[in-house]
Amino acid sequence: MGLRSAEARVKRHRRVRKRVTGTTERPRLAVFRSNRHIYAQVIDDTTGRTLAAASTAEPELRSGATGTVDAAKAVGQLAGERAKAAGITRVVFDRGGFRYHGRVAALCDGARAAGLEV
Repeated sequence: MGLRSAEARVKRHRRVRKRVTGTTERPRLAVFRSNRHIYAQVIDDTTGRTLAAASTAEPELRSGATGTVDAAKAVGQLAGERAKAAGITRVVFDRGGFRYHGRVAALCDGARAAGLEV
């Protein structure tokens, strides 16, 4: 019998994280997608610090629908702007075991639109 979908996602994420690590020069843009919200963090894995973050759970992005592709794009744009303000121009994308499709892809597109090299 197969794994539950949440367990399978964690297993995929561990497999991806073996290869994808964020450095000081090129931190990791990590994504977590729930049914209601989407979260993005720019993480330097060498120091273990979050350098920038954005999510639909924040008051300024919570006003409209939070589980949509448009909301995900807005989160990506906000995360990209905050990363640029922190002096980051290039990131490596960590899809978190989720398929690169829909809201996850929209978040990445939003970060690119903000000027991040993903």
